[in-house]
Amino acid sequence: MRSLLWLLAVFAAAVALVIVGRVDAGYVLFVYPPYRVEVTMIFFAIAALAAFFLLYGLTRLLRQVLSLPASVRERADVVAASQVVAMEDKPREAIRRKKDSSMRLAVDLVQDGRACACVSAGNTGALTAIAHFVLGTLPGVERAAIISAIPAAHGHTHMLDLGANTKATPEQLRQFAAMGAIIARDVYGLAAPRIGLLNIGEEDMKGHEVVQAAHALLTRSGLNYVGFVEGDDIFAGTVDVVVTDGFTGNVALKTMEGVAGLIADRMRQEFQSSFLDRLAGLIAAPVLRRAAAGLDPRHYNGACMVGLAGIVVKSHGRADGVAFARAIGTAALAARHGLTEHIANALAQGAAN
Repeated sequence: MRSLLWLLAVFAAAVALVIVGRVDAGYVLFVYPPYRVEVTMIFFAIAALAAFFLLYGLTRLLRQVLSLPASVRERADVVAASQVVAMEDKPREAIRRKKDSSMRLAVDLVQDGRACACVSAGNTGALTAIAHFVLGTLPGVERAAIISAIPAAHGHTHMLDLGANTKATPEQLRQFAAMGAIIARDVYGLAAPRIGLLNIGEEDMKGHEVVQAAHALLTRSGLNYVGFVEGDDIFAGTVDVVVTDGFTGNVALKTMEGVAGLIADRMRQEFQSSFLDRLAGLIAAPVLRRAAAGLDPRHYNGACMVGLAGIVVKSHGRADGVAFARAIGTAALAARHGLTEHIANALAQGAAN
């Protein structure tokens, strides 16, 4: 109801502006000696309307902040940033020229110990570069990788890398597998996580030189490595951790999101095509809602950059409130479990053995 009233108010304001613009060709004069500014009536009306909406938005934001529990307000600080890392900014430029951006300041807060984690929905390449530059990687880790849980038949499959590194060496893929196994074991309680290396086939002779070399390293790694897996194995429940380079992983992730959206749209269209279809949809609604909730990409938003000397979580750039809250929850879970320390200790023990 409130949204409808706002829509009517905006419509009425637009009509009034059109009428003023056509009927009243007057001017508004502002005098502050020795200055004198004269603007058209239509410009003054538009500026006044814009100022109203701006003040209204700021008032609502302030009200929401003040409505937070006292325990949250006491721990919350507002840090001003004069720059923004745009989606088209190159990683190197973001590091060199955007030192006062919100992204850079958030990572700096983690480095200074003022924040337990950084959550960002911004430029992935810039976030990866800034996180590596400011936080650095753990001993024994060459490059951090983005890991997230993917819905599967047995619950979830953890997949990395999902976009931090477009290319990966065989040794880096081995490191990704080791970190994925640590997270699946220490955070999610899997005793012996099954590791699979994503390839175009399960046969040992398939794949290019990098995956072949990584396959050889993983076979000798001491991990519970089950060999090559294909794309459908991500959802089949045959593995717990799937390892790949960031280019392939990101393409796979975006494909999953696109297919999930296509299925949802197609089902919505089919259930609205006739009266009987709508009735069937009404009957099936509880089951459909449960299925949609289990497959909704928003409920899996938030991917940790593992291997850094601090917690950084990447959110989807188009995340809504539900999705971004999930990313914050992922960061909180990583902080509570001491994810960075877990990985560092486990890698150190593995190196010692």
